Amino acid sequence: MTPSDHTPIPYSLLDLAPVTEGSDAAESFRRTLELAQLADELGYTRYWLAEHHNMPGVSSSATALIIGHVAGGTKRIRVGSGGVMLPNHAPLAIAEQFGTLESLYPGRIDLGLGRAPGSDQPAARALRRGLTAGGQDFPELLSELRGYFDPTLGTAAPGVRAVPGEGLDIPIWLLGSSGFSAQLAGELGLPFAFASHFAPDYLLPALALYRSSFKPSRHLERPYAMVAVNVIAADTDEIAAWLATSQQQQFLNIVRGRTGKLQPPVDSMDGLLSPQEQAILTSTLRYSIAGSKETVKRRLPEIQEETGADEFIVASQIFDHAARLHSCRLTAEAFRELG
Repeated sequence: MTPSDHTPIPYSLLDLAPVTEGSDAAESFRRTLELAQLADELGYTRYWLAEHHNMPGVSSSATALIIGHVAGGTKRIRVGSGGVMLPNHAPLAIAEQFGTLESLYPGRIDLGLGRAPGSDQPAARALRRGLTAGGQDFPELLSELRGYFDPTLGTAAPGVRAVPGEGLDIPIWLLGSSGFSAQLAGELGLPFAFASHFAPDYLLPALALYRSSFKPSRHLERPYAMVAVNVIAADTDEIAAWLATSQQQQFLNIVRGRTGKLQPPVDSMDGLLSPQEQAILTSTLRYSIAGSKETVKRRLPEIQEETGADEFIVASQIFDHAARLHSCRLTAEAFRELG
């Protein structure tokens, strides 16, 4: 991944549809669509939205609905889930939802699946009434879901068909932050995305496990791994570092077990966290880039060399919407110039 390379690495965008302090979900959805439209123009490959619940600062809880909102307002870019937390749902409902999306926007929908709750325990219990709690049954749920799209697998509930959904070739990705989904994705010959933007510790072992367990399928002939990174780009390193304090505050709140809306930047994080919290934050965000376009261009090839990523997906938790759009543009320029 250097300026002399002839095959540029694909780059995509992960959006949590953040609700900023002083704003609301309606404004978040307007900003999400504007960001997606810009990403569409700038050559991003896909635009993914993540399922979270009981979090005041994240509005993408009804993930399939906002995917439809974004797909309807864009032209080229693939739109999908990064991801839908499958144990929260009946597989038939997901097959019907994404079958509907694929029928409305053919050839542009991705179905990324995770096995975490995407929420705290009270919300998880509220979501899973009548369903098995925990992610232990994820392989069985996945098998059932795939059976609704492809009845020849024989894994759907007997006598049940997904309409729409049946017969549609919707790409299924497995998402993870450990080895469980990495190995499962490899064994099934599916693409794999790792959540290194917030859980970097197992990135390299998970990628190795995915590649070593990979079996070619009708979906993929060889492993395809997407690596998530935080990128906050600005005109200078100093501005980017300042913008990045919103993301740092958000992760600090997670460490402390708090929830809240995305906060404005602060001049310094000094005094806001303990040395132990600083160490946790530094480790958690080690696959994060905050800097000028030149800084982004310098760091991305290092991560690509380390991970062998086939694609990057970029998360950018930035308080100011104009600054977030500018970061999206600078990041795309960095990828193009590297490619």
